[in-house]
Order: sequence, then structure tokens, then C-alpha cells
Amino acid sequence: MRRREKFVLASILLSLGLLAVQYVSLDWRYVGVILFTLLAYFISAWALSDDLQKFEWVTILPLPALYACAVGAFYFLLPTSLLSRFFDLLLFGVGMYALYLTANIYSVAKGRTIQLLHAAHAIGLLFTLMTSLLFLNTIFSQHLWFIFNGVLVGLLHFPLIFLFLWSVNLEPRVDKQLLSLAFFLTLILIELAIIFSFLPLSVWNTALLIMTFLYIGLGILQSHIQNRLFKSTLTEYSILAAFTAVIFILLVPLK
Repeated sequence: MRRREKFVLASILLSLGLLAVQYVSLDWRYVGVILFTLLAYFISAWALSDDLQKFEWVTILPLPALYACAVGAFYFLLPTSLLSRFFDLLLFGVGMYALYLTANIYSVAKGRTIQLLHAAHAIGLLFTLMTSLLFLNTIFSQHLWFIFNGVLVGLLHFPLIFLFLWSVNLEPRVDKQLLSLAFFLTLILIELAIIFSFLPLSVWNTALLIMTFLYIGLGILQSHIQNRLFKSTLTEYSILAAFTAVIFILLVPLK
């Protein structure tokens, strides 16, 4: 079976798996999501097995699984109409296929540069932010205690951040410096999640604000890893951070 055919088949199988998740009882929905995430991980391993190296089991495969987990958890918050479910499954399947193409580019490009690598980085960043947004929305929709919000944000975002940072240079190993940078940015997100837990913001506003800070952090760290962290780059991200802060102030009620 050719590689693209495996990607299409894997995307269809996972879309059917997502469809099956909606029929899981609400009491067992988190168990269903965990099983769906494991299914996504191993189906992704099969789909990408042609060029998969040992270290890529922890650098390439987790992102499709995390995306599936985020969509599976968020799926319970969506409208239950048939048309809505159909488009959700369609978008999920297309997203999985795009992720497989991106992961394949990463696997092929290790140790050398290919023309599609910049596009793969852009898609990887998009799905990292999208996955983060779905996770954040799901977490804050549960109205948990602030400690639980911080813990869940940290546990789910550390691998997301590390996977993106690894994809910048595609090193054939797990670099300790990348782990340290990922931990540092994750710690900032945890603190933001705890602070926002005490503020009267809507779930979507909270998720979007934290995701924006994630985007800023990833952009700065990416430039740092590529040795392109110039003054102009810092200025651009500082302006975005200031704009985000203004939006945040406008969103918080005065009373």
C-alpha cells in the first residue's frame, strides 16, 4: 500500500473512531477519549511506519495523537445535530491527513532541507495552536479548581511545546535544551491558567488569551533556536503581547 493511501485509510479509520466516541456514556467519556488517543497513536505509527525511526516515536507520533485527544474531548461540547457532526468528522479527517503529510515531511527532511519544510512548519504550528485551543476550552469548560486547571494545562501543553520546538531543527535525538525551553514556556502557561481561573472571563476568551501567549512564546523560542532572535523580532512579538494585554483589560469586567 502506498504512503498516501495509508494516510487516507488512517484518517478514515480515526474519523470512524471519533464517531464511535460520541456514543460512549458520559460517565465513561474520558475513558473513551483515552482509548481513542491510544488508537490514534498506534494507527499513526502504522501510517508513518515507512520512514519511522526510534526517536520519532516521541517526536513525531504524539502530535496526531494529541490532536485526536483534543478533538475527542471537545467533541462532547459540540452541538448534537447530524449536520454538525458530519462536518466535524469531515474536518477532523482532513486535519489528520494534513498532519500525516506534515509528519511525513519531518521524517523525510531529517538531516537535510527540502522545499516543503517551511510549509510543514506552518501547518505544524497551526495544529499545535488548534490543539491547544481545544484543550484549553475543554479544561475551562469543566469549571475545575484552579490547581487542577494548572496541572491539566501543564500536562497537555508540555508535549505540544516540545514537539513544535523539536520540529524547528529536526534533530535526530531528544535534546535537553529543548526540554528545558519547553518546561519554561509550560510553566508560564500554568501560571496564566491559574491566574485566569480567578477572573470572570468566558471560557473562549480565556482559551484564546492563553493560546495567544503560547503563540508568542513559540515564536520567540523558534527564533532563538534558529539564532534569529533579532531586535525587530522581539519588537514584533512585544507589540502583539501588548495588544493582547489591552484586549485582556477590555474583557475583564470593572465590577
